[in-house]
Amino acid sequence: MADAPSDPPAPKPPESAGLAGPGDLGGLLESAQEAFAAQARAADEVVTGSAGGGVVTVEMTGTGEVRSVRLAPEIVDPQDIEMLQDLIVAALHDAGAKVAALQRDALGSLGGLDLDGLGGALGGLLGDPDAGPGPGKGQ
Repeated sequence: MADAPSDPPAPKPPESAGLAGPGDLGGLLESAQEAFAAQARAADEVVTGSAGGGVVTVEMTGTGEVRSVRLAPEIVDPQDIEMLQDLIVAALHDAGAKVAALQRDALGSLGGLDLDGLGGALGGLLGDPDAGPGPGKGQ
């Protein structure tokens, strides 16, 4: 009795189809682990943002947690609270921009990832670091 004809083997997807082969998954997993480790190291860092020539400083962790706000005594003018508020916002923006740079540096070759979500997690503190406070900002 003759054997029944067998089905032809299923075609393999071409390498250029964008699918990672089994060998590529190990490299992807290793890259992801390295990125997580780098992010954890960056989270332990503390950056300092400042405004007004250093009369307002803000310390922020690599995760965006504000640890302290320092005001030079000469900047506290009860007649000009609005300027002080603007300087605090500017110092927060400065620290937030440094956190974003720290995170990008920690990711290294994966640094091209979009970190805008981090800015949202920080309440928009990572806006344009060069913009500074202005009319309608920080309100």
